[in-house]
This record gives sequence, C-alpha cells and structure tokens, in this order.
Amino acid sequence: MIDRLAIIGVGLIGSSLSLALKQAGAVGQVIGYGRNRQNLEKGVELGVLDGFGTDIADCVRDADVIVVAVPLGAMQGVFAELKPGVSPTAVITDVGSAKSSVVSAAQAGLGDLLCRFVPGHPIAGNEKSGVEAGFATLYQGRRVILTPLEQTDADAIEVVEQMWRHCGAILEYLDVEHHDKVLAATSHLPHMLAYALVHHLSHMNEHEEIFRYAAGGFRDFTRIASSDPVMWRDICLSNGDALIDLIEQYQQELDRIATAIRNGDADELLKLFGRAKSERDSLIGNC
Repeated sequence: MIDRLAIIGVGLIGSSLSLALKQAGAVGQVIGYGRNRQNLEKGVELGVLDGFGTDIADCVRDADVIVVAVPLGAMQGVFAELKPGVSPTAVITDVGSAKSSVVSAAQAGLGDLLCRFVPGHPIAGNEKSGVEAGFATLYQGRRVILTPLEQTDADAIEVVEQMWRHCGAILEYLDVEHHDKVLAATSHLPHMLAYALVHHLSHMNEHEEIFRYAAGGFRDFTRIASSDPVMWRDICLSNGDALIDLIEQYQQELDRIATAIRNGDADELLKLFGRAKSERDSLIGNC
C-alpha cells in the first residue's frame, strides 16, 4: 500500500497509473504536479488526483513514492527542484523512454538521493495526452522495464516492482545501455518513420487528396505521428546515437527496395517481402 503517491507530470502515463492503483486499492492519496493548472483541476474532477501542488518540493514532501513523468529534457531540472522536499525513505522512479539520459539527469539532480531512484519505463501508451487520456487498464499485461543502478537500494526496487504489479504489468530488467538500443529499434525508429512520412506527404501538391483517400494501412502506420512532438523531440536528442545508427541502416533497406524496383527485380522484392512477413508473423503474430 502506497500511502501517498506524488505524480510529477499528469498525462496519459501518470493518470493511468493513478487510476490503476486506485482500482487495485493500492494507494491512499495521489497528489499531482504540473504546469497546466487546468489539467490538474480536471484530474481532481475525474478522480485521478486527490489534490495537486504548485511547488514541486511541497508536492513531494510527504510522499512515499514519487513518479516523474515529464519530457526527458525537463528531467534534470525536476529532479533538482524536488530534492529538497524528498524524505530519505521515499522512493523515486520515472517513466522515461531513454534511460541513459534519465540516469545522467538523476545523477546531477538527486545527489545523495540517487540510491532511492529506480529508473523505469512502462512499454505502454498511445498517441493521446493529458489527464483525460488515462484509463485504469493501460498496463494490464504490458511490460514495464526497470533498469536499477548498482547503488539503488533493494527495498526501493521492491516498492516499484509491487506498484507496477498492482497495475497488472509484467516486470522485466535490462541494463541502461541495452534498454536504449532495444527501444530505439522497437519504438523510437517507428515513430521517426511515421513523422517523416506524414511530413513528406504533407508537402506534396496533391497532399489533400492523399490524406482524403488514405486507407486503413496508412492510418494504422501513421497513428503514432499524432504523439506529443515535445516528448519525441526529447527522445531523439536523448537517444540520438542508437537512433542514428538505425536510421542509416533503414535507409540502406529502402535503397535496396528502390534498386530492385528500378531494375524490375521481382525475385529480390519477393524475397525481401517474404522474409519480412515470415519474421513478423513468427515473432509478433498475424494480428
């Protein structure tokens, strides 16, 4: 049971966490902090929050668990601002998508409280944002990756584990560097492809017709281009090395397809498409 949970940045991820813990009876009071007062007031109205603060240090002062759910570029400043109000026994965790940058921010901002920090990343979400986007079942059956540091206290890890298990999540562990490489491939690169495709097509003379006649495949693939631009800007900059390598490799694959089309090489296209279909179906399933 978490007596008092403080959520710094109450959007889809934070509000869904609150609702899931409330539904499970695993939290007593949830206090939110954010720059948008209207969003916080809406959170109280919806029952996501029991209250909110306008000062980070005051917001976290009596919290047992603090969840930082802000854009990656804001992490270091938030850690530094909340530090004066954190109890020595409180547990701090985050939901950031690029762990190397978060760990660096925590090292700079938390100082001697770093041992109470458990880096985390729920592999869940959608393109919607704001407190109204949250729902209690977001994490059920979804993976949450924890990347604890050598100095992270064992009891802090246990608290974060139990918090996510109450939400129905599946816990897994990776080291920081490996996490960032895996997520660059499975999450960050697909978002870049969706953004790039929509941006490219929007500059074509016929772009209104292109979007008017877009079928389900186009909508499915580009849905994630509706995600928060600030968040994804920060992810690009925070996980740039791994992402650049993947973009360059992907460009080689596109060049391979373009060459096969230019040469009328049906066998090469069939081989490439067939291998991709087989891999996708075996690893993810035909869904």
